[in-house]
Amino acid sequence: MILDHFRRKKYKAVKNLNIQPDILIQCPECSAMILKSEMFDNHKVCPSCGGYMKMNARERINLIVDKDTFIEYFRDKHLRDPLKFPKYKEKQLELRKKLNQDEAVICGIGKINDHKAVIAVMDTQFMMGSMGTIVGEKITKSIELSIKKKLPLIIFTASGGARMQEGMFSLMQMAKTSQAIAKHNEKKLLYISVLTDPTTGGVSASFANLGDIIIAEKNALIGFAGQRVIKQVTGTTLPEGFQRAEFLLNHGLIDIIVERHNLKKTLTDILLIHNHIQNTKKG
Repeated sequence: MILDHFRRKKYKAVKNLNIQPDILIQCPECSAMILKSEMFDNHKVCPSCGGYMKMNARERINLIVDKDTFIEYFRDKHLRDPLKFPKYKEKQLELRKKLNQDEAVICGIGKINDHKAVIAVMDTQFMMGSMGTIVGEKITKSIELSIKKKLPLIIFTASGGARMQEGMFSLMQMAKTSQAIAKHNEKKLLYISVLTDPTTGGVSASFANLGDIIIAEKNALIGFAGQRVIKQVTGTTLPEGFQRAEFLLNHGLIDIIVERHNLKKTLTDILLIHNHIQNTKKG
């Protein structure tokens, strides 16, 4: 009968497909289910919509640094808890064990297509990449290492801002890192700042936006305070997407937006031009 074509079909459950539950990952932008292997092979860029997933510090280092050339510096064995904040030390210990890293930034020296540079990479996995005293100290030491070795400096920022568990001690890192960058600039050394999603709070208001060349990833959230706070303080209607990389590029606040798979080549080109200029001056 014709009505048979409109009846709901019954499907039997398929068993034993041998698909592991962790083989797929969902894109946060388009909600497409992607094979994890495909997503990681594509530098955590969704092949369906081109949306970016967050990368941790080790993944970013592997993305841009030549294999087996990165040497980590300034790994801190001590815990800092200047305000004796409840359960703060326990949280730090838990994250150190889980992530196998001491803090929200990894620093060292590596080669990018044979061009040596001091590299510091922030990591949102560790307390949202917030900047406490250890993070500020490691960033400052990386800047000083760049000065001592006369090497270019590259900092990847990814941060929710200052670390509330350390109060004023955390805010002091803004002045500390900015002063170190000023000394770096006096030595006429190259500083490349790479802003990733998110770069906010005290980090965006200090060393993140002091680069000689400021690069941003596509659609990265970059700003100081949240949209709601800004709107309440200023009492104005804010432009759509005013804290995104594309808006900042159009208004001259960053120099270039670079696709993730082109980042190593872009950094290589900048370092190549910089080295050529330095060699010409010496000649």
